[in-house]
Amino acid sequence: MKTVQLKRHKTDDWKYLTEKIPLLKPLVLVLGNRYLLESDIIYEDVKRLFPDGHIVFGSTSGDITSNMVDDDAITITAIEFEKSQFLIKTSNIINSDLDSYKTGVDLVKQFPKAGLKHIFVLSEGSFVNGSELTKGMNASSENNILITGGLCGDAARFEKTVAAYNENPKPGEIIAIGFYGETLEVSFSIHGGWTPFGPERVVTKSSSNVLYELDNQPALDLYKKYLGDKSNALPSAALLYPLNVKSTEEKQSFVRTILNINEDENTMILAGDIPEDSKVQLMMTNVDNIANASERAARQALELRKNKPQLALLVSCIGRKLVLDQRVEEEIEEVVAVVGEDTTICGFYSYGEIAPFHGENNCQLHNQTMTITLISE
Repeated sequence: MKTVQLKRHKTDDWKYLTEKIPLLKPLVLVLGNRYLLESDIIYEDVKRLFPDGHIVFGSTSGDITSNMVDDDAITITAIEFEKSQFLIKTSNIINSDLDSYKTGVDLVKQFPKAGLKHIFVLSEGSFVNGSELTKGMNASSENNILITGGLCGDAARFEKTVAAYNENPKPGEIIAIGFYGETLEVSFSIHGGWTPFGPERVVTKSSSNVLYELDNQPALDLYKKYLGDKSNALPSAALLYPLNVKSTEEKQSFVRTILNINEDENTMILAGDIPEDSKVQLMMTNVDNIANASERAARQALELRKNKPQLALLVSCIGRKLVLDQRVEEEIEEVVAVVGEDTTICGFYSYGEIAPFHGENNCQLHNQTMTITLISE
Protein backbone atom coordinates (compact mmCIF):
# COMPACT_ATOMS: atom_id res chain seq x y z
CA MET A 1 0.00 0.00 0.00
CA LYS A 2 1.22 3.46 -0.93
CA THR A 3 -0.35 6.68 0.30
CA VAL A 4 -0.09 10.39 -0.40
CA GLN A 5 -1.78 13.22 1.51
CA LEU A 6 -2.40 16.82 0.48
CA LYS A 7 -4.26 19.75 1.98
CA ARG A 8 -5.64 23.02 0.70
CA HIS A 9 -7.17 25.97 2.51
CA LYS A 10 -9.53 28.43 0.86
CA THR A 11 -6.96 30.75 -0.69
CA ASP A 12 -4.01 28.33 -0.91
CA ASP A 13 -2.70 25.89 -3.48
CA TRP A 14 -2.47 22.18 -2.69
CA LYS A 15 0.34 21.36 -0.27
CA TYR A 16 1.75 17.88 0.16
CA LEU A 17 1.69 16.61 3.75
CA THR A 18 3.70 13.55 2.72
CA GLU A 19 6.33 12.74 0.12
CA LYS A 20 5.04 13.21 -3.42
CA ILE A 21 5.14 9.79 -5.10
CA PRO A 22 3.38 8.43 -8.19
CA LEU A 23 0.31 6.27 -7.55
CA LEU A 24 -1.41 3.86 -9.91
CA LYS A 25 -5.23 4.05 -10.07
CA PRO A 26 -5.53 5.15 -6.45
CA LEU A 27 -8.58 5.46 -4.23
CA VAL A 28 -8.70 9.22 -3.60
CA LEU A 29 -10.63 10.31 -0.49
CA VAL A 30 -11.39 14.04 -0.58
CA LEU A 31 -12.80 15.19 2.76
CA GLY A 32 -13.42 18.72 3.94
CA ASN A 33 -15.40 21.89 4.35
CA ARG A 34 -18.77 21.78 2.59
CA TYR A 35 -18.49 25.30 1.14
CA LEU A 36 -15.10 24.47 -0.41
CA LEU A 37 -16.41 21.20 -1.84
CA GLU A 38 -19.29 23.03 -3.52
CA SER A 39 -16.87 24.71 -5.93
CA ASP A 40 -17.90 24.09 -9.55
CA ILE A 41 -14.36 23.02 -10.43
CA ILE A 42 -13.44 20.86 -7.43
CA TYR A 43 -13.67 17.55 -9.31
CA GLU A 44 -11.55 18.79 -12.21
CA ASP A 45 -9.10 20.27 -9.72
CA VAL A 46 -8.54 16.93 -7.97
CA LYS A 47 -8.63 15.06 -11.28
CA ARG A 48 -5.63 17.04 -12.45
CA LEU A 49 -3.69 15.74 -9.46
CA PHE A 50 -4.81 12.12 -9.91
CA PRO A 51 -5.86 11.61 -13.56
CA ASP A 52 -6.51 7.85 -13.14
CA GLY A 53 -7.82 8.13 -9.57
CA HIS A 54 -11.19 6.96 -8.23
CA ILE A 55 -12.22 10.17 -6.50
CA VAL A 56 -14.64 10.11 -3.55
CA PHE A 57 -15.82 13.36 -1.97
CA GLY A 58 -17.49 13.93 1.40
CA SER A 59 -18.24 17.05 3.42
CA THR A 60 -17.24 16.97 7.08
CA SER A 61 -17.46 18.69 10.41
CA GLY A 62 -13.66 18.67 10.43
CA ASP A 63 -11.16 16.55 8.50
CA ILE A 64 -8.57 14.46 10.31
CA THR A 65 -4.92 13.65 9.61
CA SER A 66 -2.23 12.42 12.01
CA ASN A 67 -1.12 15.90 12.99
CA MET A 68 -4.22 18.12 12.79
CA VAL A 69 -7.97 18.57 12.66
CA ASP A 70 -9.05 21.19 10.12
CA ASP A 71 -12.40 22.96 9.75
CA ASP A 72 -11.73 25.25 6.80
CA ALA A 73 -9.78 23.05 4.43
CA ILE A 74 -9.93 20.07 2.09
CA THR A 75 -7.72 17.07 2.78
CA ILE A 76 -6.88 14.46 0.15
CA THR A 77 -5.74 10.95 1.06
CA ALA A 78 -4.79 8.95 -2.04
CA ILE A 79 -4.20 5.21 -1.59
CA GLU A 80 -2.73 2.73 -4.04
CA PHE A 81 -3.60 -0.86 -3.13
CA GLU A 82 -0.85 -3.16 -4.36
CA LYS A 83 -2.36 -6.55 -3.40
CA SER A 84 -6.06 -5.77 -3.07
CA GLN A 85 -8.89 -4.41 -5.19
CA PHE A 86 -11.70 -2.02 -4.48
CA LEU A 87 -15.02 -1.32 -6.16
CA ILE A 88 -17.11 1.83 -5.67
CA LYS A 89 -20.91 1.98 -5.89
CA THR A 90 -23.28 4.86 -5.27
CA SER A 91 -26.93 5.50 -4.55
CA ASN A 92 -28.88 8.70 -4.04
CA ILE A 93 -31.55 8.77 -1.38
CA ILE A 94 -33.43 11.52 -3.22
CA ASN A 95 -34.00 9.06 -6.08
CA SER A 96 -35.41 6.52 -3.58
CA ASP A 97 -38.13 8.86 -2.29
CA LEU A 98 -36.04 9.38 0.86
CA ASP A 99 -36.43 5.69 1.75
CA SER A 100 -33.25 5.07 3.77
CA TYR A 101 -33.84 1.31 4.18
CA LYS A 102 -34.34 0.76 0.44
CA THR A 103 -31.29 2.89 -0.31
CA GLY A 104 -29.17 0.71 1.98
CA VAL A 105 -30.47 -2.49 0.40
CA ASP A 106 -29.92 -1.23 -3.15
CA LEU A 107 -26.45 0.09 -2.37
CA VAL A 108 -24.95 -3.12 -1.00
CA LYS A 109 -26.79 -5.31 -3.50
CA GLN A 110 -24.60 -3.84 -6.27
CA PHE A 111 -21.43 -5.54 -4.97
CA PRO A 112 -20.34 -9.00 -6.14
CA LYS A 113 -20.28 -11.09 -2.95
CA ALA A 114 -17.36 -13.35 -3.87
CA GLY A 115 -14.25 -12.22 -2.00
CA LEU A 116 -15.88 -9.11 -0.52
CA LYS A 117 -14.24 -8.45 2.85
CA HIS A 118 -15.24 -4.94 3.87
CA ILE A 119 -17.45 -2.01 2.84
CA PHE A 120 -16.68 1.54 3.89
CA VAL A 121 -19.65 3.89 3.59
CA LEU A 122 -19.64 7.65 3.21
CA SER A 123 -23.26 8.74 3.46
CA GLU A 124 -25.28 11.90 3.06
CA GLY A 125 -25.85 13.13 6.59
CA SER A 126 -28.51 15.81 6.67
CA PHE A 127 -31.76 13.93 6.01
CA VAL A 128 -30.88 10.24 5.87
CA ASN A 129 -32.23 7.99 8.63
CA GLY A 130 -28.98 6.29 9.56
CA SER A 131 -30.71 3.52 11.52
CA GLU A 132 -32.80 2.50 8.52
CA LEU A 133 -29.81 2.82 6.17
CA THR A 134 -27.76 0.39 8.27
CA LYS A 135 -30.70 -2.03 8.58
CA GLY A 136 -31.02 -2.05 4.80
CA MET A 137 -27.30 -2.65 4.30
CA ASN A 138 -27.36 -5.50 6.84
CA ALA A 139 -30.34 -7.10 5.11
CA SER A 140 -28.61 -6.96 1.74
CA SER A 141 -25.32 -8.39 3.05
CA GLU A 142 -27.06 -10.98 5.28
CA ASN A 143 -24.91 -9.66 8.16
CA ASN A 144 -21.86 -11.39 6.67
CA ILE A 145 -19.82 -8.36 5.62
CA LEU A 146 -18.07 -5.90 7.92
CA ILE A 147 -19.49 -2.45 7.18
CA THR A 148 -18.04 0.71 8.72
CA GLY A 149 -18.11 4.39 7.84
CA GLY A 150 -20.05 7.50 8.72
CA LEU A 151 -22.49 10.23 7.80
CA CYS A 152 -21.08 13.34 6.18
CA GLY A 153 -21.03 16.57 8.18
CA ASP A 154 -21.46 20.30 7.75
CA ALA A 155 -19.56 21.74 10.73
CA ALA A 156 -22.20 22.46 13.42
CA ARG A 157 -24.52 24.13 10.90
CA PHE A 158 -26.71 21.11 10.03
CA GLU A 159 -27.78 22.84 6.80
CA LYS A 160 -26.81 20.21 4.22
CA THR A 161 -24.09 17.72 3.35
CA VAL A 162 -22.61 16.76 0.00
CA ALA A 163 -20.78 13.73 -1.40
CA ALA A 164 -19.91 12.21 -4.78
CA TYR A 165 -17.86 9.69 -6.74
CA ASN A 166 -16.01 10.95 -9.84
CA GLU A 167 -18.15 14.08 -10.13
CA ASN A 168 -18.78 17.34 -8.29
CA PRO A 169 -20.27 16.74 -4.81
CA LYS A 170 -24.07 16.91 -4.50
CA PRO A 171 -26.82 16.37 -1.89
CA GLY A 172 -28.37 12.97 -1.20
CA GLU A 173 -25.41 10.91 -2.39
CA ILE A 174 -24.21 7.78 -0.56
CA ILE A 175 -20.93 6.17 -1.59
CA ALA A 176 -19.84 2.64 -0.67
CA ILE A 177 -16.32 1.33 -1.22
CA GLY A 178 -16.04 -2.47 -1.32
CA PHE A 179 -12.64 -4.03 -0.61
CA TYR A 180 -11.49 -7.39 -1.99
CA GLY A 181 -8.25 -9.33 -1.57
CA GLU A 182 -6.90 -12.56 -0.05
CA THR A 183 -4.30 -10.80 2.09
CA LEU A 184 -6.53 -7.85 3.00
CA GLU A 185 -7.00 -7.54 6.77
CA VAL A 186 -9.59 -5.21 8.29
CA SER A 187 -10.35 -4.69 11.98
CA PHE A 188 -12.42 -2.10 13.81
CA SER A 189 -13.56 -0.83 17.18
CA ILE A 190 -15.78 1.88 18.66
CA HIS A 191 -15.81 3.63 22.02
CA GLY A 192 -17.66 6.66 23.36
CA GLY A 193 -16.57 7.84 26.78
CA TRP A 194 -19.95 9.34 27.75
CA THR A 195 -21.60 8.75 31.14
CA PRO A 196 -25.37 8.56 31.75
CA PHE A 197 -26.78 10.73 34.54
CA GLY A 198 -30.16 11.69 35.97
CA PRO A 199 -33.37 9.66 36.03
CA GLU A 200 -34.20 7.02 33.44
CA ARG A 201 -37.27 7.88 31.35
CA VAL A 202 -39.45 5.67 29.14
CA VAL A 203 -40.11 6.60 25.51
CA THR A 204 -43.91 6.64 25.48
CA LYS A 205 -44.31 8.14 22.00
CA SER A 206 -41.94 8.19 19.02
CA SER A 207 -41.98 7.70 15.30
CA SER A 208 -38.80 6.62 13.56
CA ASN A 209 -36.22 9.23 14.63
CA VAL A 210 -38.72 11.76 16.09
CA LEU A 211 -39.17 11.75 19.86
CA TYR A 212 -42.54 13.02 21.10
CA GLU A 213 -42.98 11.93 24.70
CA LEU A 214 -41.01 10.67 27.68
CA ASP A 215 -43.05 9.28 30.59
CA ASN A 216 -46.16 10.64 28.81
CA GLN A 217 -44.77 14.18 28.97
CA PRO A 218 -43.67 16.30 25.97
CA ALA A 219 -40.04 15.27 25.41
CA LEU A 220 -38.79 18.72 24.42
CA ASP A 221 -40.26 20.37 27.52
CA LEU A 222 -38.63 17.78 29.74
CA TYR A 223 -35.28 18.10 27.96
CA LYS A 224 -35.33 21.89 28.30
CA LYS A 225 -36.07 21.54 32.00
CA TYR A 226 -32.90 19.51 32.45
CA LEU A 227 -30.76 21.88 30.38
CA GLY A 228 -31.94 24.98 32.25
CA ASP A 229 -30.35 28.16 30.87
CA LYS A 230 -28.46 26.10 28.25
CA SER A 231 -31.77 25.37 26.54
CA ASN A 232 -31.54 28.85 25.00
CA ALA A 233 -28.72 27.52 22.83
CA LEU A 234 -30.73 24.63 21.37
CA PRO A 235 -30.36 22.76 19.06
CA SER A 236 -26.55 23.08 19.15
CA ALA A 237 -26.46 22.68 22.97
CA ALA A 238 -28.05 19.25 22.55
CA LEU A 239 -24.79 17.94 21.05
CA LEU A 240 -23.28 18.20 24.53
CA TYR A 241 -26.09 16.21 26.17
CA PRO A 242 -27.06 13.21 24.02
CA LEU A 243 -29.36 10.38 25.07
CA ASN A 244 -28.32 6.92 26.21
CA VAL A 245 -30.91 4.48 24.83
CA LYS A 246 -31.69 1.01 26.19
CA SER A 247 -33.90 -0.76 23.70
CA THR A 248 -35.61 -4.13 23.97
CA GLU A 249 -34.48 -4.72 20.37
CA GLU A 250 -30.72 -4.45 21.10
CA LYS A 251 -28.45 -6.25 23.56
CA GLN A 252 -26.31 -3.15 24.09
CA SER A 253 -27.37 0.41 24.82
CA PHE A 254 -26.61 3.02 22.17
CA VAL A 255 -26.29 6.79 22.01
CA ARG A 256 -28.52 9.15 20.07
CA THR A 257 -27.59 12.73 19.23
CA ILE A 258 -30.35 15.33 19.01
CA LEU A 259 -29.93 16.98 15.61
CA ASN A 260 -32.81 19.44 15.75
CA ILE A 261 -35.93 20.48 17.61
CA ASN A 262 -39.46 21.34 16.49
CA GLU A 263 -40.89 23.99 18.78
CA ASP A 264 -44.32 23.88 17.14
CA GLU A 265 -44.76 20.15 17.74
CA ASN A 266 -42.67 20.05 20.93
CA THR A 267 -40.50 17.28 19.52
CA MET A 268 -36.84 16.38 19.10
CA ILE A 269 -35.35 15.01 15.88
CA LEU A 270 -32.60 12.47 16.51
CA ALA A 271 -29.81 11.15 14.30
CA GLY A 272 -31.40 7.69 14.26
CA ASP A 273 -34.42 5.71 15.39
CA ILE A 274 -35.54 5.78 19.02
CA PRO A 275 -37.99 2.91 19.63
CA GLU A 276 -41.07 3.26 21.83
CA ASP A 277 -40.78 1.55 25.24
CA SER A 278 -37.01 2.04 25.25
CA LYS A 279 -35.44 3.74 28.28
CA VAL A 280 -33.33 6.89 27.95
CA GLN A 281 -30.99 8.93 30.12
CA LEU A 282 -29.07 12.13 29.51
CA MET A 283 -25.32 11.76 29.03
CA MET A 284 -22.32 13.97 29.64
CA THR A 285 -18.54 13.74 29.28
CA ASN A 286 -15.27 15.66 29.49
CA VAL A 287 -12.09 15.98 27.46
CA ASP A 288 -10.18 13.28 29.33
CA ASN A 289 -12.97 10.72 28.99
CA ILE A 290 -13.22 11.33 25.24
CA ALA A 291 -9.46 11.06 24.70
CA ASN A 292 -9.31 7.87 26.81
CA ALA A 293 -12.18 6.33 24.82
CA SER A 294 -10.31 6.98 21.56
CA GLU A 295 -7.23 5.28 22.97
CA ARG A 296 -9.34 2.26 24.02
CA ALA A 297 -10.90 2.05 20.57
CA ALA A 298 -7.46 2.05 18.93
CA ARG A 299 -6.12 -0.63 21.29
CA GLN A 300 -9.14 -2.85 20.81
CA ALA A 301 -8.97 -2.55 17.02
CA LEU A 302 -5.27 -3.41 17.17
CA GLU A 303 -5.80 -6.46 19.41
CA LEU A 304 -7.93 -8.13 16.74
CA ARG A 305 -5.18 -7.94 14.12
CA LYS A 306 -2.46 -10.27 12.88
CA ASN A 307 -0.56 -7.64 10.87
CA LYS A 308 0.40 -4.03 11.50
CA PRO A 309 -2.15 -1.57 10.05
CA GLN A 310 -1.11 0.56 7.10
CA LEU A 311 -4.22 2.74 7.00
CA ALA A 312 -6.48 3.97 9.81
CA LEU A 313 -9.89 5.37 8.88
CA LEU A 314 -11.21 7.46 11.77
CA VAL A 315 -14.83 8.64 12.08
CA SER A 316 -15.57 10.70 15.19
CA CYS A 317 -18.71 12.63 16.13
CA ILE A 318 -19.30 16.38 15.90
CA GLY A 319 -20.55 16.29 19.51
CA ARG A 320 -17.15 15.03 20.68
CA LYS A 321 -15.44 17.80 18.75
CA LEU A 322 -17.56 20.46 20.46
CA VAL A 323 -16.62 19.09 23.88
CA LEU A 324 -12.92 18.89 22.98
CA ASP A 325 -12.92 22.40 21.49
CA GLN A 326 -9.35 23.74 21.48
CA ARG A 327 -8.03 20.33 22.57
CA VAL A 328 -9.60 18.50 19.63
CA GLU A 329 -6.29 17.03 18.45
CA GLU A 330 -5.88 15.13 21.72
CA GLU A 331 -8.17 12.25 20.74
CA ILE A 332 -6.30 11.90 17.43
CA GLU A 333 -2.94 11.93 19.22
CA GLU A 334 -4.14 9.06 21.42
CA VAL A 335 -4.97 6.98 18.34
CA VAL A 336 -1.65 7.76 16.62
CA ALA A 337 0.26 6.79 19.77
CA VAL A 338 -1.36 3.35 19.67
CA VAL A 339 -1.38 2.49 15.95
CA GLY A 340 2.00 4.06 15.18
CA GLU A 341 3.17 7.14 13.33
CA ASP A 342 3.87 5.15 10.16
CA THR A 343 0.17 4.30 9.81
CA THR A 344 -1.61 6.72 7.48
CA ILE A 345 -4.39 8.50 9.37
CA CYS A 346 -7.44 9.62 7.38
CA GLY A 347 -10.78 10.62 8.83
CA PHE A 348 -13.47 13.12 9.62
CA TYR A 349 -15.93 14.41 12.19
CA SER A 350 -19.41 13.21 11.32
CA TYR A 351 -23.13 13.40 12.02
CA GLY A 352 -23.16 9.67 12.83
CA GLU A 353 -20.78 6.72 12.86
CA ILE A 354 -21.41 3.35 11.21
CA ALA A 355 -19.99 0.12 12.65
CA PRO A 356 -21.09 -3.04 14.45
CA PHE A 357 -21.01 -3.24 18.22
CA HIS A 358 -17.85 -4.96 19.44
CA GLY A 359 -18.20 -8.72 18.94
CA GLU A 360 -21.13 -8.42 16.51
CA ASN A 361 -21.41 -8.52 12.70
CA ASN A 362 -24.35 -6.31 11.79
CA CYS A 363 -23.52 -2.61 11.51
CA GLN A 364 -25.39 0.05 13.48
CA LEU A 365 -25.68 3.81 13.53
CA HIS A 366 -23.81 5.28 16.49
CA ASN A 367 -23.47 8.80 17.85
CA GLN A 368 -20.78 10.33 20.03
CA THR A 369 -18.25 7.57 19.35
CA MET A 370 -14.79 7.28 17.88
CA THR A 371 -14.99 4.57 15.23
CA ILE A 372 -11.67 3.21 13.97
CA THR A 373 -11.18 0.93 10.94
CA LEU A 374 -7.65 -0.46 10.49
CA ILE A 375 -6.61 -1.82 7.08
CA SER A 376 -3.54 -3.64 5.77
CA GLU A 377 -2.91 -5.80 2.72
